[in-house]
Amino acid sequence: MSDTIKLSTTTESFPKTHAAKGTEPYLTPLFIKNEFIKSKATEWYDIHDPATNQVISKCPQATDAELDSAIELAHETFKTWKNVSIMRRQQYIFKLVELLKKNHDRIASVIVAEQGKTFEDAKGDVLRGLQVAEYATAITTELQGTQLEVATDMDTLMIREPLGVIAAICPFNFPAMIPLWTIPLVIATGNTAVIKPSERDPGACSIFGELVKEAGVPAGVINFVQGKAPTVNKLLTHPLVQAVQFVGSSKTGNYIYKTGTEHNKRVQSNEAAKNHVVVVPDANKAQFINAAAGAFAGAAGQRCMAASVLVTVGETKKWIPDLVEAAKKLKIGSGYDSKSDLGPMISKDALKRAEDIITKGVESGAKLALDGRGVKVDGFPEGYFLGPTILTDVKTDNICYTEEIFAPVLSVISVDTFDEAIKVVNDNPYGNGVALFTTSGILAKKFIKNIEPGQVGINVPIPVPLPMFSFTGNKGSFQGDLNFYGKMGLTFLTKAKTITSLWKTSLAEEAGPSTSMPTQN
Repeated sequence: MSDTIKLSTTTESFPKTHAAKGTEPYLTPLFIKNEFIKSKATEWYDIHDPATNQVISKCPQATDAELDSAIELAHETFKTWKNVSIMRRQQYIFKLVELLKKNHDRIASVIVAEQGKTFEDAKGDVLRGLQVAEYATAITTELQGTQLEVATDMDTLMIREPLGVIAAICPFNFPAMIPLWTIPLVIATGNTAVIKPSERDPGACSIFGELVKEAGVPAGVINFVQGKAPTVNKLLTHPLVQAVQFVGSSKTGNYIYKTGTEHNKRVQSNEAAKNHVVVVPDANKAQFINAAAGAFAGAAGQRCMAASVLVTVGETKKWIPDLVEAAKKLKIGSGYDSKSDLGPMISKDALKRAEDIITKGVESGAKLALDGRGVKVDGFPEGYFLGPTILTDVKTDNICYTEEIFAPVLSVISVDTFDEAIKVVNDNPYGNGVALFTTSGILAKKFIKNIEPGQVGINVPIPVPLPMFSFTGNKGSFQGDLNFYGKMGLTFLTKAKTITSLWKTSLAEEAGPSTSMPTQN
């Protein structure tokens, strides 16, 4: 019998500051069959607090047998779970929403410890996931079938049925929101799931396991496994997994999409991005500066929708010094400090990579208007901190533009005309998001009609739609046919079935058998 592990937090007790030196690292459990199980792993990965560099937890590389067990359990559970009424499944989601609200601060606190976000930003991470759960409560409306009398006495009904086992491979940057893109919709649609959190910050998902169980969801419906590449490969190739959801880098995403589809699975893959903010001279200057500063530096720039490129049009180039001054005022520090505007980056390697790209960008001709490298935070000498950094005179072949830096770094490209700005955006291979700051409805209309990225903001710097819509990244930022959450997300998680029925109300005699293609009248 496997050993079980007790969670290190409760609804009432969770960290409000960084762990003291010498604190024994917590062992992250697997969550299988509604139990927190200690893995029999021989390899465990250190989880560092990004603000202190202290090892606070350890994450196992689940064994092959443990991974098989989770997938097979999800498959067996699906056989009965798919027959649970949609009204009953809806009730589980109502309860889960209630529990997520009750544990909002607890989940956010764990995110601060493992991922480094500020507490308020971590609460936003939870909130955006909670909103997907709230959307899932509308499943009885959103999953209704369609029926039509197509000919005399003949009806066709189309319904959508669950697929089976759904695998989700989640990134480090949104340890609450992105798992919650999967959990409530899987429950609502009658599927089961095996979810791999990031090995860098799996704590939020452990809490979700507790809440799913407390909500009454049957054992085996939602399962969490841990690990790196071996876990990913198992989920991609196991014959009982029907679909794969992924959010992360393009290199990994390309592999996941190719491997998953080669193994006959549906795949959604949200990948890298390079999101532009375009500003024209008629824009509200103060609104633009405040929005842009927060959008590129928030979450230490570790968002796939971070506004990492500014395209100034005409005289708005003169606004860059004001943007620099606004960015200078942002406070870098511990996520538990309510005065902090941005916390550390996720790892020492991520910090070094960002600093190296900045250096190479300057060597290639970019100019440093604001340099956040080498920033020191009182009390946190070992933290992975990078301050807001602004590079001007950036060309489209500069590494600062071609690479997704995933850091609080803004690359500024200056053009003379609005049409040039649109061309810069459309020539970029990525297509997650773009924003325009203007007070002109005519320019906004032209922008919307001509711009290619899938999520467009007008005076909104991070235009991520709420869950009643879908996350509509495109081009090199997404692979798949159906986007995450919203109606497209529900379509991805279900398969269509049509039923055509004939119940004759006429007593007329049959004319005899026919070998012709049937026609209806």
